[in-house]
Amino acid sequence: MSGRRHTPEPGTTPVLRVVTDDGRRFRFAQAFHAGRGKDCEVRIDHGEVSRHHLEVVFDNGLWAVRDLGSGNGVFVDGERVDYMPIDGALAVTLGHDGPVLTLEVESATSARRTPTRTPIQKSDHGVSSEHQWVRNKYLGPEDTSAPAGPQTMIVRRVLKEHHQKQRRWFVAVVSTLVIALAVTGGYAYYKHRQLQQQRATAVDLFYAMKGLDFDIANVEKSVAASASSQGADQIRSYREKRLEMERTYDKFLVNLDLYNRPLTEQELLILRVTRLLGECDIAAPPEYINEVMTYINKWRSSGRYARAVALAKEKGYTKRIADEFLAQNLPPQFFYLAMQESDFDPLITGPPTRYGFAKGMWQFIPETGKRYGLTIGPLANVARPDAGDDRHKWDRATVAAAKYIKDIYATDAQASALLVMASYNWGEHRVIDLVRTLTPNPRERNFWKLLEKYRSRIPSQTYNYVFYIVSAAVIGENPRLFGFPLDPPLGFLEPPARAGL
Repeated sequence: MSGRRHTPEPGTTPVLRVVTDDGRRFRFAQAFHAGRGKDCEVRIDHGEVSRHHLEVVFDNGLWAVRDLGSGNGVFVDGERVDYMPIDGALAVTLGHDGPVLTLEVESATSARRTPTRTPIQKSDHGVSSEHQWVRNKYLGPEDTSAPAGPQTMIVRRVLKEHHQKQRRWFVAVVSTLVIALAVTGGYAYYKHRQLQQQRATAVDLFYAMKGLDFDIANVEKSVAASASSQGADQIRSYREKRLEMERTYDKFLVNLDLYNRPLTEQELLILRVTRLLGECDIAAPPEYINEVMTYINKWRSSGRYARAVALAKEKGYTKRIADEFLAQNLPPQFFYLAMQESDFDPLITGPPTRYGFAKGMWQFIPETGKRYGLTIGPLANVARPDAGDDRHKWDRATVAAAKYIKDIYATDAQASALLVMASYNWGEHRVIDLVRTLTPNPRERNFWKLLEKYRSRIPSQTYNYVFYIVSAAVIGENPRLFGFPLDPPLGFLEPPARAGL
């Protein structure tokens, strides 16, 4: 050890209290050493501390700290010192970021002094040494073994009362916050439940409309079969009720955020067309919109859409086809089914099937064409146009197609144009037989439920067929929105007519 040790005369040296970072307490009336060495009175095992780091001596009437040439130094207030008197109280750091020693002179006069140099150092618990010193001095237990002067005891009591007030204030603030959070959470839960109920009501309303569409289709089919005017009043009443339900449903969509997330203009249009085609827009699966967009991009990747629309307009097909489906109280968007079948080519012949060649704009096979009043020509089994075959006469074939689709519409397809499209492509009996295995609840009888249960059985051709038609109908509502420099093919229709109402 270096430096001299002062041994004061008995009774003349005030007691020095020492507190280490780890809570050990010492009282000295004579000089002592601090360091890692086993012979140090205050032993501190720390990497920043030298074997004999510092000496505390009583010098010229004051206790003082002296650095013993330590490797990492002694710091007060962040400044390295070689020698520092202790005027009442002092906190020293052994090494720049090492442990802290709190030194306090035990005397009535010293207890009243304000420590002049007390660096703020963080303990392992994130509490500064200055704060720790104040805690030890003023907030420690009143019956501590270390003596305290009367002023210290008064300060302890005052701070204790203040601490209790702060604690009561803190509890009150936390309680208020908890109540506020509970109220906010309760309100959020209430709004969520309210939205869920509104969604359920809207879905119920949609399927009530679907049920009415189904009833209208069947009454119309019955009236047509009997060639009677009976039932006309019932159909009119059903349609008026259907229109009122449609208006109420529109109000739900306008006034309430029932889609659960903000939607782009393109996404909203996809859902609106889906609703026109008889499937519930609110209940659409999350992946449905993306799938429709995939097929819109497929249309966009070729010039087929523009060519087909231009041909239909040039030949006068568009209005006649739309009018024929509206006459059957069907969505005029079935116009795009002919686009997918033939690109509006009335002379086209499809590939051979076990039922014979499909021919014409609507690609009727011989048996179905004959069932709906079309004359099948002598070249039915030959892959070329036949002047004697009504399937090549687009106007007659369109009337037959509208009737055929109306009949599918009134079956267990339950007024879903998507199920009708699948039936038209794959065969109505195949699709309807699968639909009949689904739960009778109309909510569970839709195109999405059919895919969910039977996707592996439905041919990819049929899946593509449906999505090509749906995506074509979406584009047709606003072609420029999707990058097509065209006017809407069905834009000449009034909005109610475009909805098939």
